[in-house]
Amino acid sequence: TDGDMPPTPPPETDAEPEFAEIDPTGRYGRYTEVLGKGAFKTVYKAFDQLEGLEVAWNQIKVGDILRNNDDLERLRSEVRLLKTLKHKNIIKFYNSWLDKKNNNINFITEVFTSGTLRQYRIKHKKVDIRALKKWSRQILSGLVYLHGHDPPIIHRDLKCDNIFVNGNQGEVKIGDLGLATILDNARSAHSIIGTPEFMAPELYDEEYNELVDIYAFGMCLLELVTFEYPYCECSNAAQIYKKVSDGERPGSLAKIEDPEVKFFIEKCIAQASQRLSAEELLVDPFLLDVDDERIFYPVQSNTNASDAGGSSNPSANYRTASSVGSRGRTG
Repeated sequence: TDGDMPPTPPPETDAEPEFAEIDPTGRYGRYTEVLGKGAFKTVYKAFDQLEGLEVAWNQIKVGDILRNNDDLERLRSEVRLLKTLKHKNIIKFYNSWLDKKNNNINFITEVFTSGTLRQYRIKHKKVDIRALKKWSRQILSGLVYLHGHDPPIIHRDLKCDNIFVNGNQGEVKIGDLGLATILDNARSAHSIIGTPEFMAPELYDEEYNELVDIYAFGMCLLELVTFEYPYCECSNAAQIYKKVSDGERPGSLAKIEDPEVKFFIEKCIAQASQRLSAEELLVDPFLLDVDDERIFYPVQSNTNASDAGGSSNPSANYRTASSVGSRGRTG
């Protein structure tokens, strides 16, 4: 009778797309969907078949820079270090391997739902100062953790493009850690590693310590409050370098009408000798006061102000050489 017929299997229209690539262990599968793209790096959606988790598959084109054993060994020790990092405000780093055939380094990290803080901020035009303070505390907590290592772990390329948001939880995490080793080896090809708008003056002299991350954090906050990339009045990296070297502040700082916010940002981007540590900034009265209710809108009436440093298209949001991290090189 009909009752004995096996049920028809449902049509498999909703099946996941096939993997475009699988890692050497067979654990991680990469889809073709791109989550973000930078000068050196493409981030794909991927799947951890062992844990049943969606993850991010970060692929870095390394050209010929990893031909000698010293470079490879340095890379391996960096990866070992990254795997040990565990903090709620640092993107988890799961695994990494070298693909010699395609000259790629692949690494698997935690994936985040709402993209970068920059994309999130462009999408949500009105953000209360309480949210900014909450994000700031989380970013600083991550930096306290990194800088507390011996020697300190220095991110060296912190910006809103590599701070990731989980929109439904309001959590932020610092990502793109640990690529200094790779990009340092390629230094001849890219004279300055980093994003000029967020680089402290002492970074250019290569005499610096973990306080360069505090400077970059100050610039992140400036971007979040003004909706502009710092130094967007400059048309190239050389102009930015000149202003930074001459101690000239970014033009957008003058547009902040709120004296408390301005003063806090100025503390972060002060000369290195006056700059406070992440630990000191976390207990700053500005961040401890959570009862504020002031909402920041874009300064100009036209909404393009938010796109000063790129478009709201996610793939355009990674400005230049992203992803850098380094063990402490103290000045």
